Amino acid sequence: MATPGVAKATEAPHPAEGAEAAETAELSRALSRLLPGLEADSKPGRRRALEALRRALEEPGPAADPAAFQGPWARLLLPRLLRCLSDPAEGCRALAVHLLSLGLRRAARPHDALPRLLPALAARLACPEPTRRQPEVCEELRLALVQLLSLAVDLGGAALAPHLDDALRVLRCSLLDPFAAVRRESCSCAAALAQATPDHFHMQSESLIGPLMQTISHQHWKVRVAAIEATGTVIQFGNGKSVDDVLSHFAQRLFDDVPQVRRAVASVVGGWLLHLRDRYSFFHKLIPLLLSTIDDEMPEVRQLSASLWEDVGLQWQRENEEDLKDKLDFTPPPPPHYPPHEHRPVLGCRELVFRNLSKILPALCHDITDWVVGTRVKSAQLLPVLLLHAEDHTTQHLEIVLRTLFLACADEETAVVHSCSRSAELIGTFVNPEVFLKLILPMLKKGPSASGLLVLASTIRGCPREALQPHLKAIATELAQAHICQASENDLYLEHLLLCVQALVSVCCKDCSTASLQLMDVLLTIMALTGSTSLRDKAQETMDLLATAEGVSSCQDLYRKYMGPLLERATASHLDWTAHSPELLQFSVIIAQSGPALGEALPHIMPTLRACLQPSRDPQMRLKLFSILSTMLLRAADTIDSQGQLPSYLEMVTKDILAPNLQWHAGRTAAAIRTAAVSCLWAFTSSEVLSAKQIRDVQETLMPQVLTTLEEDSQMTRLISCRIINTFLKTLGSMIDPDKLIKIYPELLKRLDDVSNDVRMAAASTLVTWLQCVKNADGKAYYQSSIQYLYRELLVHLDDPESAIQDAVLEVLKEGSALFPDLLVRETEAVIHKHRSATYCEQLLQHVQAVPATQ
Repeated sequence: MATPGVAKATEAPHPAEGAEAAETAELSRALSRLLPGLEADSKPGRRRALEALRRALEEPGPAADPAAFQGPWARLLLPRLLRCLSDPAEGCRALAVHLLSLGLRRAARPHDALPRLLPALAARLACPEPTRRQPEVCEELRLALVQLLSLAVDLGGAALAPHLDDALRVLRCSLLDPFAAVRRESCSCAAALAQATPDHFHMQSESLIGPLMQTISHQHWKVRVAAIEATGTVIQFGNGKSVDDVLSHFAQRLFDDVPQVRRAVASVVGGWLLHLRDRYSFFHKLIPLLLSTIDDEMPEVRQLSASLWEDVGLQWQRENEEDLKDKLDFTPPPPPHYPPHEHRPVLGCRELVFRNLSKILPALCHDITDWVVGTRVKSAQLLPVLLLHAEDHTTQHLEIVLRTLFLACADEETAVVHSCSRSAELIGTFVNPEVFLKLILPMLKKGPSASGLLVLASTIRGCPREALQPHLKAIATELAQAHICQASENDLYLEHLLLCVQALVSVCCKDCSTASLQLMDVLLTIMALTGSTSLRDKAQETMDLLATAEGVSSCQDLYRKYMGPLLERATASHLDWTAHSPELLQFSVIIAQSGPALGEALPHIMPTLRACLQPSRDPQMRLKLFSILSTMLLRAADTIDSQGQLPSYLEMVTKDILAPNLQWHAGRTAAAIRTAAVSCLWAFTSSEVLSAKQIRDVQETLMPQVLTTLEEDSQMTRLISCRIINTFLKTLGSMIDPDKLIKIYPELLKRLDDVSNDVRMAAASTLVTWLQCVKNADGKAYYQSSIQYLYRELLVHLDDPESAIQDAVLEVLKEGSALFPDLLVRETEAVIHKHRSATYCEQLLQHVQAVPATQ
């Protein structure tokens, strides 16, 4: 039986409880006086009541005590404020939302309000399916209501689980709100809801993925960031299977122009790789996303991605320590030729990539050839990152990688080509050349392409010297095959072919001496086929580097060493050459570039020229060869006659090469060939290679044809022919047969009527030389009638409108005046009155009187 004292103590209330009850009663009375105003018919009346409530709650007093506030809040205030959320007046609704937020913060048990608050919020924010419009039309109020929901989530925590349906219904609509701020707040709320109710949220998390993925491409970057971060949390605390639904959307955000968005993707994906419950099953899907940001253009994104990736690798390494025990205990050193500017990833990162590479590569290789430029660029940038992790394990996937590189290196985007070239270099670094050459060379043989050559050049560039050296000659021999080096005249193809040679020379250095002939053959083909001066110059620079590697002072020494084999390879098919034959173009380059070494190869060069310059052969080819021959003869001492052996081929040049091509044939092409042949003859006779006797032999053979070329339509041909005849006459002097000599001057006289003053001047100069030959000949009387005719014709031209021609003709007459001066005087006096000016005739007469006649 209790004592009276104990009973009294039990019945008496605690002083604090009494004070709390008093405050609650006081607050209830105060609120009761204000609450009727909320039911007023007039909008100002309801607004004044709400304003009064706001002041009552914000001022210090009973409302500040959570315990005292809880009762009136739940019993009196909450139901009425929730009804105010549908008030027709926007201002009243705004005040109601503010008071609800204030009440939740003040209440001792805010979660008690959730059963009534969540349905009310759903009623204002959730869209009825047919209309898809929220009942709340004011966007600022929708923002305030979502913020109120966020507050309820923060304060309610796990107590929100029974009301998850209402909360998710609200978020599914507010995540698609037209107002960007509402979307951002909804994203934050979704993330908070996922964290607050993990035990129940995972069953319904998938319902938010659709709205979030619609928001992830919003025009405001802050909304996109919020959507990405919210998706990360929703999946982290929700259903991991949703990863598949968001991957493509996340991949698209990697192309976002705003670095904060890309950073958010890296952060979320890195977080999943570290913390997602079933992350192991998604490694092959998530790793490419994170590694794609490691090469981001923004340093902060790169640093974050690299840090997260290393954390992922180290964590996986710890979780699989038993499996990796041997590799951890006996860590092999980096490959000896590891790329110098690359940081080697930790073992866990390398193992993760290697173990998932077979699942990653097929999709990646498909994307590298996608029709969207951005996809190709990103995928191509990811490939070298994966290969850097895979190292020698790349060998297992070499075929699919090389096949992709062959396609991607033909891409019009330089960024794609650059990344693929880098990937090929890494293949050269980590894969044995014997392996990758067995795949690359047959692919090139089957279908030579610029992209295939770029892949080969890049793999060679990345290959260690000692590994590549045993395969050097095989590569050079394959490149020198006609089906590769002559496959295309496209400059890009030739440029990539040159890259292969440059890579071999730069990697193998002095070892290239074993394949110099083949490499020279390739370089000559490039110089022959290209129309680009810059590419030709690069090929010549590479030839100089090859000479250095060979240990000789210049490429001239290389030609001297390999001239025989080079000419044999080039001229083996000379009987089938046309103007477009690659071998003819190669032959041209050898002739143009080899300098003094040509003089040692005349037994090979001259028969080839004789065979190819016959009138029955392709005219365009003959023109090219005559052009080459002219160039050689102009510098004969430094080229074709460097050994003094050219004169021994005089008969072949004159009778077998020049004579047949100086014969007249109808047509412009035939005329062009005659011009080229005349140019060669001029270069030959003026090159100081031939002796006087040899020039006489040439004159005996070719003078009739040269005289006929004085009638050619080509001014150049007529001019050069005059000069050749002049050279013949100067060399022969009086030794020429009189009958042959007499046949020359009428043809020269005709040229004084030429349309070209240059030809007329050259003809006059040649007539001076002809008269000197007559002057030195025996039996001048034999020439008298010819000289008389010459005087008459020259006197006509002495009255030419061109003073330069008059001066030239005067010099001819002065030269001939010594032969028959009396005859010249008579002829001059007979025509002096017919000239427009007697000045030149008088000068001539004065000269004749001053110079005694030749005896």
